Amino acid sequence: MQINHDIEAVITSFNQKSMILEAVHSLCRQTVRPKKIIIADDGTTDETSVYILKEIENDCNIPVPVQIIRQPNRGVSAARNAGIRNTQAPLIVVLDGDDSLKPAFIEEVSQLLYEHPSMIAASSWMHTFGVLEATVRPSGGDAAAFLSRNCCPATHMFRRKAWQQCGGYDETMRSGFEDWDFFLNMLEAVPDTYIGIVEKPLIHYRTTPASSNIKSMDKRLEIMRDIIEKHRTLYQEHITDAILGVEAVSMARLYGWERELIHSRLTGKSFSEASEAFIESPSYGDGGMASAVRIVSARRTKTIE
Repeated sequence: MQINHDIEAVITSFNQKSMILEAVHSLCRQTVRPKKIIIADDGTTDETSVYILKEIENDCNIPVPVQIIRQPNRGVSAARNAGIRNTQAPLIVVLDGDDSLKPAFIEEVSQLLYEHPSMIAASSWMHTFGVLEATVRPSGGDAAAFLSRNCCPATHMFRRKAWQQCGGYDETMRSGFEDWDFFLNMLEAVPDTYIGIVEKPLIHYRTTPASSNIKSMDKRLEIMRDIIEKHRTLYQEHITDAILGVEAVSMARLYGWERELIHSRLTGKSFSEASEAFIESPSYGDGGMASAVRIVSARRTKTIE
């Protein structure tokens, strides 16, 4: 297999037992391997995880050089920055220790960056496993696209120079969405750039109810407020795109839910208590009342528009 000396990889680690080994092996199985793998361990305390890290460190059979950097627990942003500071290659892959990559990830994602100089980072679609088996299709895009939602996975490849220009990950963000903030940082620091996506599921993304990504949704509005304040100038410049982006997501979910209720009504199934409450008192000014009218009318028309 080919080694690409322009690429190094950083894996973040915290009490991940054998999952960290899976992440390392996925990098070693790449059709184009990175020059080096750095594991940034964020204060692992679990005995099994500590043992596995030592085994990785002492394993002479791993075909890619591995360096382990250890630090007290300071959060994933601090771990990523610590790992990246120990790289030298112009392109860096960051990977969470509980995820893994399909063999073509580095080859196909790096090709995007080589072909498009204005692209500062790139990733791919994701295959989720664990609780949820699905294909998730982030879209990428420019700064305006990222104002209403995150459009790129946390596992991605970026230009190291852009990381330097934007100041890296914000180490004060320990409640989630630090990757979204990082993308905004890069897009803001390097104007007229964008983030690309390979339209294939080349990331294996583990899903669990207790993951930090799921738990961060409880604080989504609070964190979003902080992100908007931090990037106030960018939001002011693209306020229309930001508002319409949020509205587009909201309407897509509303229409999807509406079609489910119409299907239930046509097949004679009962609604949930929450759905019945909505029909009795639909929301106003956000498309809710129009949805309620279409739902109630469905039995007469016998169609789903």
